[in-house]
Amino acid sequence: MSNESLQTIKKIFALVFINIMVLLLSGCWDRKEVNDLGLVTAAGIDKLSDKTIELSVLLYIPKSAGSGQSMNGGSEVGDAQTLVRSAKGVTIAEAMSKLQEKLPRHIFWGHTEVFIFNEKLAKKGLLKHVDFIIRHPQLRERSQLFISKQKAKEVLSLLPPLERDLAAVLRELESLKVGMEVTVKDFALMVLSESGDSAVPWIKMLPPEGGKKKKETIAYIAGTAIFQKDKMVGKIDDSITRGVLWLRNDIRLATVTVKPKGANGYVSLSLQNASSKLIPKVDNGKWKVLLKANAEADIVQNTTPLDMTNIEVIKNLQHQLKKEVENRVKLALVHVQKDMKADIFGFGDTFNRKYPDLWKRDKYRWNEIFPTIEVTIDLDIKIRRQGMNSVLSAIIPEEVKKK
Repeated sequence: MSNESLQTIKKIFALVFINIMVLLLSGCWDRKEVNDLGLVTAAGIDKLSDKTIELSVLLYIPKSAGSGQSMNGGSEVGDAQTLVRSAKGVTIAEAMSKLQEKLPRHIFWGHTEVFIFNEKLAKKGLLKHVDFIIRHPQLRERSQLFISKQKAKEVLSLLPPLERDLAAVLRELESLKVGMEVTVKDFALMVLSESGDSAVPWIKMLPPEGGKKKKETIAYIAGTAIFQKDKMVGKIDDSITRGVLWLRNDIRLATVTVKPKGANGYVSLSLQNASSKLIPKVDNGKWKVLLKANAEADIVQNTTPLDMTNIEVIKNLQHQLKKEVENRVKLALVHVQKDMKADIFGFGDTFNRKYPDLWKRDKYRWNEIFPTIEVTIDLDIKIRRQGMNSVLSAIIPEEVKKK
């Protein structure tokens, strides 16, 4: 056989091999164009009756090429549009199925950043709904969780003036650490903890400004919803929430304003590098917890004529700042530990780690023990930076000298 014939046969085999490999390559048979999708950025669940819930979703709809029309019920943002759609069912899964029947685009849940549950539903229990969210292949367990005073559907329908949609508003508020930050996974872990109690940010709608439409406003974090197991039993405001954050070692940034004794005006201080830990102790059958915390503070505004370079002035400010933080912690203990009897601080977990045998014996009486636990606060706050000299001290030197 000539070399020319061999070369021809090799070329034929090569072409056949390439064709076979092309046939075996996986194709994008299930590919979906972004213009065929409805991207869910937030979802809300409301309770309608003993058996029925309403699932509402905030959809981000990319516009098709050449499309100039707008779908009703939403707002346009650049080359896309947001709108809210709802469906009813006895479970979230059934409502999701009915919702898909109402939309011509394939609903994609992988971008869901926020889940909002109405108070009415939260009081009946959230565990079965959270369990579904965690097990669903598209839903994200890192999605932020909120409890709303108003219906979740109404909250999702708001048209915020600065952000793309409500999901973006709540995401930004969470990043600013203005309250507790709880994901779907966090909630599930709290329910599965030794105490089983939990807490979730509580939101409500801000009244619209004068001349604005009812929907032209935002929802903001107004406090924290308190849960026994998975059922909401009450709520606390933003100020008490700050005390809760100290007990949970969740405090990040905070501004505290105090009124110095004997001086006209106020001093605002920014807390930084704050940390805390719980130290459990059982003494002669008495369960106790020591909250040991420390932080640094910067003076950010001084409306008094006091000289902030004076060591005695700084010491007095540190003492007042310490008392203010202690009062917040004590207020949180009164409302959550004494009144609601919900261990959202993790006391049960700390006792279990230090006294596993004792905990194993007495954990069934935790509902009786928890409200009686004596909490001692050991707080150390140092003012590190006084800021630049105040012009007030130059204007009223006589008063400064008296101080």
